[in-house]
Amino acid sequence: MRSTQRRLSSLPPTIRSLLSSRRSTLPSVSSTTHLETVSCANEPVEVNGWIKSVRAHKNVAFVEVSDGSTGENIQAVLKGKSKAEGLSIGASAKLKGRLEQSRGRGQDVELVVEDAQVLGTCDAEAYPIQKKSLPASVLRDNAHLRFRTSQTAAVMRIRDALARDWHDWFESHDFVHVHTPILTGSDCEGAGEVFTIVDHPPPSSSSSPQPFFPHPVHLTVSAQLHLEAPTHALSRTYTLSPSFRAEPSLTSRHLSEFHMLEAEVAWENDLDGLLSVVEEGVKSTVGNILNGEKRGKRLRDDLSIVAKSLRDVDDLGSVIDPAQEFADPLYHLQLVMDKPFTRITYTSALELLSSLHADSPSTISPPPLWGQGISTDHEKLLAAHFNGPVFVTRYPKELKPFYMLPTPSTIENEKTHASQGSTVECFDLLFPHWGEMAGGSLREHRLTELTHAIEEMGMKKEEYNWYLDLRKYGSAPHGGWGMGWDRWVGWVTGLGNVRDVVPYARWKGHCKY
Repeated sequence: MRSTQRRLSSLPPTIRSLLSSRRSTLPSVSSTTHLETVSCANEPVEVNGWIKSVRAHKNVAFVEVSDGSTGENIQAVLKGKSKAEGLSIGASAKLKGRLEQSRGRGQDVELVVEDAQVLGTCDAEAYPIQKKSLPASVLRDNAHLRFRTSQTAAVMRIRDALARDWHDWFESHDFVHVHTPILTGSDCEGAGEVFTIVDHPPPSSSSSPQPFFPHPVHLTVSAQLHLEAPTHALSRTYTLSPSFRAEPSLTSRHLSEFHMLEAEVAWENDLDGLLSVVEEGVKSTVGNILNGEKRGKRLRDDLSIVAKSLRDVDDLGSVIDPAQEFADPLYHLQLVMDKPFTRITYTSALELLSSLHADSPSTISPPPLWGQGISTDHEKLLAAHFNGPVFVTRYPKELKPFYMLPTPSTIENEKTHASQGSTVECFDLLFPHWGEMAGGSLREHRLTELTHAIEEMGMKKEEYNWYLDLRKYGSAPHGGWGMGWDRWVGWVTGLGNVRDVVPYARWKGHCKY
């Protein structure tokens, strides 16, 4: 059966499409078939790409070519000394010839080159991306060139495929994709960790130019508040948008510029119902990675490329169980599918951590007091204890933003802790070897209570009048959640540092490009 993939008529075919179409027409070759008589097709083809390796012999050269459309390179065979001139590692080239069944191992077909043209030369001595395995620190310092490594190219394709899987899942459940603003006059989290916009107009004759905006404007820290507005008309919405936080953290999980996958659903007034929505989305997309045919197969191939880089590079952190990461790069994904996600309240989580600390006081640090946040190490410990994802629910009100719905006093599990403080209908989703992956809550949909929460936190009510309008006019029970997209990509790939899964990483003191 011929490949149904169509190419744009004005562009040359990609290596992915060439290999796919040729394999679909490749004849089965018996042991008695003369390989030299087998040709995949008679028509000439054109391959455009970058040179990954060159093996030159006396009368023939073997060149590995990649165009990034697939993790597979195509081997080009150049007969005669002159054809390989200028084909150095990193150079871009246009190769014309015919695809034939390969005589060697490692590839089904190879390109027998009839004409080679160097489009962009590359100084092999100065080129910093020559070696197959480079330390992560070197690649971060050469972020503009690291896309050319097999590992980073695979991560970019994985990042793309994961987004498509989530888009498909949301569409199948009637969510509407909304583009939310980057500039905002509101601080969603109320924590003050925002980048403020300052305009620098060109010099003019005016002695006191008017500011561009009449009030302070920031880069958004979350799309949530703005996503709640269309949710009150569309019922189910989501966005995959950049966010910015001016926090000085230098951990492997934090960036100053990052992407968030955020969703809001109307008519939801039960926390367990919201957790089920999140769990279904996670399991559906992970299931596509494990069992999908076309996109899933390409994802698994690219995950194998990343797994190899984890073996070869010393300073690439891994979030996969060391006992399993080399045996099966999909092992940690299967853990998500094996059983329902554990659900435990914040209060119960602290009790469990206290018990674990009592059993191993020398290796497990004391748990936080009630009302304090759970550390990353303790988050990882909880997920490891249950050997899978864990929803920790109903955190103390003081630890969470103003918009979360208070826990009803009728919930028995929290009654005995009323003297310690009130909780809110929220959750953090914890993953093994990673910690927090997502978080969300039911939203306070009552006008009086939300107004009081804003005032109680000392926030400027006038900055949130538009948000209060959502409660004034046809408010509905609703909830939502957000997932750190770069953390998600890091967990899926097994890479333990979000700086290695984004195109250009920004963190405190670092914005080189």
